[in-house]
Amino acid sequence: MPALSTGAGSDTGLYELLAALPAQLQPHVDSQEDLTFLWDMFGEKSLHSLVKIHEKLHYYEKQNPVPILHGAAALADDLAEELQSKPLSSEIRELLKLLAKPNLKALLSVHDTVAQKNYDPVLPPMPDDIDEEEDSVKIIRLVKNREPLGATIKRDEQTGAIVVARIMRGGAADRSGLIHVGDELREVNGIPVDDKKPEEIIHILAQSQGAITFKIIPSVKEEMPVKEGKMFIRALFDYDPNEDKAIPCKEAGLAFRKGDILQIMSQDDATWWQAKHEGDANPRAGLIPSKHFQERRFALRRPEVQIQPLKISNRKSYEEAVECEEIEEDAECAGHNSGSYLAGFRRSFRLSRKDKKTNKSMYECKKSDQYDTADIPTYEEVAKYRRQPNDKYRLVVLVGPVGVGLNELKRKLLISDTQHYGVTVPHTTRPRRSQESDGVEYIFISKHLFETDVQNNKFIEYGEYKNNYYGTSLDSVRSVLAKNKVCLLDVQPH
Repeated sequence: MPALSTGAGSDTGLYELLAALPAQLQPHVDSQEDLTFLWDMFGEKSLHSLVKIHEKLHYYEKQNPVPILHGAAALADDLAEELQSKPLSSEIRELLKLLAKPNLKALLSVHDTVAQKNYDPVLPPMPDDIDEEEDSVKIIRLVKNREPLGATIKRDEQTGAIVVARIMRGGAADRSGLIHVGDELREVNGIPVDDKKPEEIIHILAQSQGAITFKIIPSVKEEMPVKEGKMFIRALFDYDPNEDKAIPCKEAGLAFRKGDILQIMSQDDATWWQAKHEGDANPRAGLIPSKHFQERRFALRRPEVQIQPLKISNRKSYEEAVECEEIEEDAECAGHNSGSYLAGFRRSFRLSRKDKKTNKSMYECKKSDQYDTADIPTYEEVAKYRRQPNDKYRLVVLVGPVGVGLNELKRKLLISDTQHYGVTVPHTTRPRRSQESDGVEYIFISKHLFETDVQNNKFIEYGEYKNNYYGTSLDSVRSVLAKNKVCLLDVQPH
């Protein structure tokens, strides 16, 4: 890149140089898109603000100012006390009122802190009674704020020692990098913990404020490098750690509701995963039951259920079980009822799953691994949807009770962009009217063909009204998607 002329000598500030940079780069940029990008980047207000702050700090360093005094807050208090003994004129009253304001007191306090360079926490001196023979002992000091320490402990069944059971990702212990899983805990703030229960040690930690001193024997195990959790799951049940008797530490648990998206931070423990809510700014993870552990708990809790097969009436209304098949890889099974016949046919639709019996062996603990656990809802893995330019659009499914305005919402979406949105054309067995065209208002087919398609699971949703069938087929949805449009479906809530 050719050298850039600042046009103002070597004293030109960084802010002025930044403002002039896009114009000087313009002759060397090939495309308008790149030029627009440069203008937008160098014209960003936040960038200009940062540069201004940088220049102010640079000027401050050059001046190297020295505080006139280190106790402005104490001086203000002395002044206020002296003024109290003087005759209270209007000026004195106003000055006393200003000196009593909390924001002015806070400003003077910050001034004194900066002037005295009193930034770091005051740590207690190192203990003198360290056993020098224990060369593997490590003394650690952590500054504890209001947040939990982010570690759980347990008593080793073989040695009886108190050891670190797990480190919560993103917690204070994890961020320090000084405490590791398997470390043996000897003392906390000078208090021996050999004869104490884990609950008692947790109580000591909870009562401690400021710096906490640990005396530990490091674990000999080599830890694997920590990787950021990339797995996301949707919870399919509600969970409250305070009601879970099996959780190692209720305070370390993460509560969630059905439908919440969780980011899995660690699966090192087969029973308890570490997770946090997706998008949560707090980096500290919490404990949740693992998928395998929760499935076993649900399975042992659920009784054997026998589902009676559905009986089909003699008049063969074909209101039988319909199993939805996938329309697109990312689309979920969804029913649809289109157009003006929506309100009249809601009451006639009866959709259910195909007959199936619950296998008793599935809920036996020893045999549960042999069966598909899809019937035990715990978590499902999800990923943020990012549509690629050549991908087909996914379905937009509108769900709500009758009268809530689904048809109006669908109509407004359609007229907002007819090239982007589309709807399915429903099938029917009723006779075509004179003003209707096949494939426009409805697709008209025979009753025999409709019943055959129902048996072959070709309909997402269907029903009967005045001895005529109406329904939405899978092919009609595929037809909309094939036109590279967003298919709008309004479905029955159940």
